[in-house]
Amino acid sequence: MPKINVTVAHQLGQQAAADRLRSFLARLKEKHQDQVGNLQEEWTDNSLKFGFKSFGFQFQGTGTVSDTDAKIDLDIPFAAMMFKGKIEGEVRDALTRVLTRESGPGPQGSPGTA
Repeated sequence: MPKINVTVAHQLGQQAAADRLRSFLARLKEKHQDQVGNLQEEWTDNSLKFGFKSFGFQFQGTGTVSDTDAKIDLDIPFAAMMFKGKIEGEVRDALTRVLTRESGPGPQGSPGTA
């Protein structure tokens, strides 16, 4: 199965970065509930195992958070290969935003945008 591997550096420390990722996933569930189904996540310390279905495709992945970076590895179905670049870019952009934004309100006064 094709894979996407994204690593983003941060200066938050392991626990703060993991906390941001947890809250980010919760916001994603709410924001994209019409596009993402059967979302499962399981945290063990600072490691994440997740899966979801989107637009008829099943995705599985893992995430790890260290003191200096966060890494997402995502298995994508062969049928979604034509979207690999777009998916990778979206994952990288979202992970970068959540790990580098300042605490507090995001742009336009909204709480930390996803």
